[in-house]
Amino acid sequence: MFLDSGFMRTQDILHRAMSASTIRQEVIADNIANADTPHFKRREVAFESELQRALNSHDPNPFPAALTHGRHIPFYRPKEYQEVRPIVYLDYVTTYRNDGNNVDIDREMVDARRNALMYTAMARRVSDNYQLLSMVLR
Repeated sequence: MFLDSGFMRTQDILHRAMSASTIRQEVIADNIANADTPHFKRREVAFESELQRALNSHDPNPFPAALTHGRHIPFYRPKEYQEVRPIVYLDYVTTYRNDGNNVDIDREMVDARRNALMYTAMARRVSDNYQLLSMVLR
């Protein structure tokens, strides 16, 4: 009962987002480390947009259809947020310098700082939620 609550769902989403943030930090660090490597292509992590899409997919069915047989394929299937995983993709289209490298060190530093702030905010929220739970249990 408690595990199906909104509290636990929020905690689970925060933990998943923090894991994605950790992966993003590793990717950004790798990009910064290879800023001077010829022909190196930067990588990025996609997670938040897919998570938002999964959370919004539980809205009422936009295409109601009557399934007359158990083997019919439904028009619409909501996506569970537990299935969303961070995706690391390679930006092979752009080129920032003449040697084929596309790492912009300024952008990477801004992304690293933004990611660190987001991680700190999420960690603080998880801690606050557990403090609230502790107060309720007392």
